[in-house]
Amino acid sequence: MSFKQHIAMAALLGCGTSFISADTIQLKDTAAISGKILAEKSDSLIVDVGYTALVIPRSAITGITKAAAASNATLAAAAGVGAGQFYSATTRSSVARDVSSLVKQIGEAVVQVRTPGGLGSGFFINQDGYLITNFHVIEGETEISVEVYLQRDGQLDRETYKRVKIIAINKFHDLALLQIEDKGAPKFKSVTLGSADALSVGDGVFAIGSPLGLERTVTQGILSTKTRQLEGELYLQTSTQINPGNSGGPLFNLAGEVVGVTNMKITFGEGLGFAIPVELVKSFLDHRDAFAYSTDNPNNPFRYLEPPSRTKQKVEAK
Repeated sequence: MSFKQHIAMAALLGCGTSFISADTIQLKDTAAISGKILAEKSDSLIVDVGYTALVIPRSAITGITKAAAASNATLAAAAGVGAGQFYSATTRSSVARDVSSLVKQIGEAVVQVRTPGGLGSGFFINQDGYLITNFHVIEGETEISVEVYLQRDGQLDRETYKRVKIIAINKFHDLALLQIEDKGAPKFKSVTLGSADALSVGDGVFAIGSPLGLERTVTQGILSTKTRQLEGELYLQTSTQINPGNSGGPLFNLAGEVVGVTNMKITFGEGLGFAIPVELVKSFLDHRDAFAYSTDNPNNPFRYLEPPSRTKQKVEAK
């Protein structure tokens, strides 16, 4: 059975399947699949359509509409995020704007992350102080502070927050989720996560970060390639200047949406920067409970949950 026949069969049989919270995957031939997205990879999605799980190549997908997952809503409520999504995301780019106006609009959402061992960048994904940075920025550190630049009376004021909690880590994809827990912290401005899949080679992109400690530095370039393979992982390659201190900061498209997380460059060349595709960031956030940080085992990127009660009873009975 060909892929198109498989999809057509899935769409037909899926009509009789009821999902409490279904995601919708729009395909190039105007067909659509409804089901639960089990996993998101750089080249494909794995979708539960009720009777089987489908592997759908990203090349066949034109759009994704995600339902608000009940588990994420519960986690968000428990974390004090409130109703709605844990982060804002879109799968289609908005209208391009000039970088100057975008920086004024979203610049406050980009922060500097400091540890005794160095510094990096990061960005807020919601107003309650949750932010993304690179794992290597906070690796081996527990004393973390975040410097935020707030617009007040037409000027930028620097605020330093020192009660920063590590929520989740994924050292395989070099990502970390942090939260500011300082009492009296305001609601923070956050970014929208876009789609690296929607980008084309040659599209304009820009980064905001703290290269070499020079906070709020803006650099602009183009997307050089979407599929640069390094050490078994696919990265976005960009001509945007990336330097130490940019790590963990956002790479934006010209609509002001995050399309990647800058994390490295080739030191003996110019204009050879790399970023983690935002699709991996979304997957990390959607499954953050599986990557929850534990002080009992701080270097472990996975959290091992207790077995279901019935399984546990059988084990104990033996």
